[in-house]
Amino acid sequence: MSEHSPWTFALTGAATGLIGSMLGLGGGVLLVPLLTLALGVPIRTAIAASLVSVIATASASATVGLNRGLVNLRLGLVLEVTTSIGGLAGGLTAALLTQRQLFAAFAVTLAAMGGLMASRSRRRNVIADPDLDPGRLGGRLEEDGVLYVYRVKRLVVGFASSLVAGAISGLLGLGGGIIKVPILNTFCGIPIRVAAATSAFMIGVTAAASAFIYWSRGDVLLPLTAAVALGALPASLLGARLAEHVHARSLKIIMAVILLAVAARMGVQAL
Repeated sequence: MSEHSPWTFALTGAATGLIGSMLGLGGGVLLVPLLTLALGVPIRTAIAASLVSVIATASASATVGLNRGLVNLRLGLVLEVTTSIGGLAGGLTAALLTQRQLFAAFAVTLAAMGGLMASRSRRRNVIADPDLDPGRLGGRLEEDGVLYVYRVKRLVVGFASSLVAGAISGLLGLGGGIIKVPILNTFCGIPIRVAAATSAFMIGVTAAASAFIYWSRGDVLLPLTAAVALGALPASLLGARLAEHVHARSLKIIMAVILLAVAARMGVQAL
């Protein structure tokens, strides 16, 4: 597998699964950089391991979001169609890019989404009128004992971002949440907790669409992938539960800091 023990990969999966599920990003945003830069795993193997791990962690954390009523099922199912198409396209495109180009794509994507979340840290997408009609794809959210309403805006932007998110997922092993959470929160009027939970609900299907392509190319290293996934699974459940106790603005700030920091490191690697 490598000079590192399976426990090292399991702990890496646990750490990234914890943070990824808490923020609704799927864990790949940290897992791929750690595997490639810290543990010396080839980037295509790291992406493949991330996709398989994302399937496990997203499925686990999505159950927590469903139980808490945070997952917008209607919106998730509508957007999943374009996300899956993008995932297949991204998985196929990855074979055409060099390792340096993959690092550069990773850095640019994270930097853009990190900047977006930082600019939105003080804004909220809720309406303090529980009697207001949320519309066909909107919903209600309870925070600190207060019931809020949110409405879905700019659905076309949601469709476009889901297509891009799927492509990024298949290309970089990120699960798609890195695109969907910031875009749904910034442009489509979805509260950050709902965006994260709905993203986690969608991520498993998105990653599965791409994982089979990496498997067929022989990029999935089973011992490494299994160790990462087994470490990430229980940690993702814990992360989803911890998110409930973190303030919405804090979630945005944490997400922005992580994205910008990882983007900078991956950008250096691409040079």
